[in-house]
Amino acid sequence: MNFWNITFAVLAVLCLYYFFRFRPQIFKFVGEVRVELDKCSWPWDPNLTGFKKYKELRDSTVVVILSVVMLAGFVTSADWILTHLVGFLTGTALLK
Repeated sequence: MNFWNITFAVLAVLCLYYFFRFRPQIFKFVGEVRVELDKCSWPWDPNLTGFKKYKELRDSTVVVILSVVMLAGFVTSADWILTHLVGFLTGTALLK
């Protein structure tokens, strides 16, 4: 047996031990999480079906993606401009 097989076997035994040792607490925790998630406000109407159900989620995702792309463009442009400006002011050659 190699090292990874032994490591996997030991981890599997430890996981099973902790699962059986703390089973009531684990089930209680999962049940409480489920109750709390039922209280959450999800970004879709449960009465809608199909893609209409996820309109707000889709729109929010598009806004986030566009914001990240615009921020990346701004940071890249600012970095390029400042690099060339500092290189011009200090008289150092820029590496290509």
